[in-house]
Amino acid sequence: MLRLLAFLLFATPVIAADISGRASVVDGDTIEISGERIRLNGVDAPESRQTCNDAVGREYRCGKDAAFALDEFLAASRPTICVGVGKDRYKRIIADCKRADGTSVNAWLVANGWALDWVKYSKGRYAPHQISAKAGRLGIWRGEFQLPCEFRAKGGKARC
Repeated sequence: MLRLLAFLLFATPVIAADISGRASVVDGDTIEISGERIRLNGVDAPESRQTCNDAVGREYRCGKDAAFALDEFLAASRPTICVGVGKDRYKRIIADCKRADGTSVNAWLVANGWALDWVKYSKGRYAPHQISAKAGRLGIWRGEFQLPCEFRAKGGKARC
């Protein structure tokens, strides 16, 4: 029995670590803390090079705007504290993050229209935030946009 317990203890891989510190924004849903890339769990923001259309059809760089909004939000209450839930295929930590004041970074992005509730991973955790952002025409909801996962798939209709 002791041998089995020791095997399970040492053979179980560590999925991800918790990390905190001053966050640098990579894009609308990825940050870096102390050299570790962190993908925000359950949300999907426009890619940095992605464009959207505003309410009157003018094109704007929504991916860049999402990243700038995230940077401003994180700067208002440091440090950023992230709880890892796994790693993705790019070896980034997948995490739920909060600012020092306790505000969920993941939820804030969706509530302010800078990211979508990625139900495939969130299981709908951010659905109320997305409904509110859409109703308020916040962030990318102020006009038309392509789903970030479709944009990454080079315009194809990827299953998001």
